Amino acid sequence: MTRADILLRNATLVTVDADRRVLDGAWLAITGDRISGIGSAGEPEPEASEVIDCSGMVALPGLIDNHSHAGHGLVRNAGAGLDTWFDACEEIYARGSTPEFWRAEARMVQLERLRGGVTTAMTLLGGGADIYRTDDPAFGDAHNEATVESGLRTFLAVGPGRPPFPRRYRTLGNDGAWNDREISFERQLEVSEMLINRWNDVLGRGTGICLVMPVYYTAQVATPEDRRQVVDMGEAIMDLRRRKGLLFTQDGHRDGSIALARDLGVLGEFALLGHSVDLTEDDFAALKETGASIIHNPSAIMSIYGRCPVPELIEAGINVCIGSDAAAPDRGYDMFRHMAQCMHYHRRHFRDPAYLPPGKTLEMVTIDAAKALGLAHEIGSLEVGKKADIALVDMRKPHLYPPVMPITRIAHFANAADVDTVIVNGRVLMRGRKTGHLDTEAILADAAEQAALAFERVGLSRLLEEPQDFWRLARQPLPN
Repeated sequence: MTRADILLRNATLVTVDADRRVLDGAWLAITGDRISGIGSAGEPEPEASEVIDCSGMVALPGLIDNHSHAGHGLVRNAGAGLDTWFDACEEIYARGSTPEFWRAEARMVQLERLRGGVTTAMTLLGGGADIYRTDDPAFGDAHNEATVESGLRTFLAVGPGRPPFPRRYRTLGNDGAWNDREISFERQLEVSEMLINRWNDVLGRGTGICLVMPVYYTAQVATPEDRRQVVDMGEAIMDLRRRKGLLFTQDGHRDGSIALARDLGVLGEFALLGHSVDLTEDDFAALKETGASIIHNPSAIMSIYGRCPVPELIEAGINVCIGSDAAAPDRGYDMFRHMAQCMHYHRRHFRDPAYLPPGKTLEMVTIDAAKALGLAHEIGSLEVGKKADIALVDMRKPHLYPPVMPITRIAHFANAADVDTVIVNGRVLMRGRKTGHLDTEAILADAAEQAALAFERVGLSRLLEEPQDFWRLARQPLPN
């Protein structure tokens, strides 16, 4: 038997492979960046340069979060999570942020993800009111540099904001002065292509790039002129997507917008569609026709305003995965928490606890999520030949006992703090919850400093103070 680099011994392997095997007391060998062997208890083990005793632990495929927003980590909670939060995002992202802001945010978020067993993610370079920081490649560069440092995998979604163009962005010049610049659609697409050429290597360096375009609703393309503008935008983005072989994502679908996206020519198996609430029959038909995947965000505010019909989509043969939509205004990157939220969300809707059993929900953050990324042959399950992206969950805790039914315990009771060890690309990034290659204190201090500076620049520091109307009232009043 060939000598392995790492041997995981005495683990409960939740493989999520084609047979959905769960192997107790099993072993898993890693050679280079790949899983090189899996064996049941009692089967001969290979020799290895390093052996990790996994007694009392469950080994999972690294978790996958297919929808989040870069920048949001440093705008977390601002404005107490109400309407002012979206305004804060727009002001900070377009006019108050520097590359240092985006680097500090990415470093902090990747540390949070790592500690929660999330090994692959997709994140938009901005958000809020469709503000993507693609006026200059320095912002995307900063994010991707932090991703490389972390050792995790992240698809960074880049593209143009919403018309009318030009859009105004503020940058800090070499002379220390802030300058407003008018940025065209063409410039944002040009910067996106620069980032693709520099960084698109998610299986190697961990820095994938995909494209994003604002969601449109029928009322927004009511005139021939409006529709022509959106069609031209979509054609330009799809041309770049085809030339570079990229994924495409959109944030905020609802009530007929998926069918419209199909009619605009921007859907296919390469597409991942966020939120997707209150869908119509035409939306279902468009998904079946194009093979696009749905990203369900059960903890997001949009899932309060409407419902993503996840069980119905699954039963219709449509691929559905889970995204955090993190970090702000009221949620983080703990995918265990989002799994539990997903189950309760739909069981309450149907008043039936049989919906979305734990195994299916775990699939939505592993193999189904990998399928949405077009990477089910590389990640999303523990199988020989696949990338060695693995999370070890320490089950020796009161809230995870008794030691039976590991999938149920993972989906219902585990949380990010239970992740003990994380391996990505065959490299141990965390062990015993220690991340030796990352300076936690420095990352947190930098994040706090950059957040405070950004809010100060745009005159919104007041949004960092919790309001007194948090107390005693049954419903917090909206800001004036």
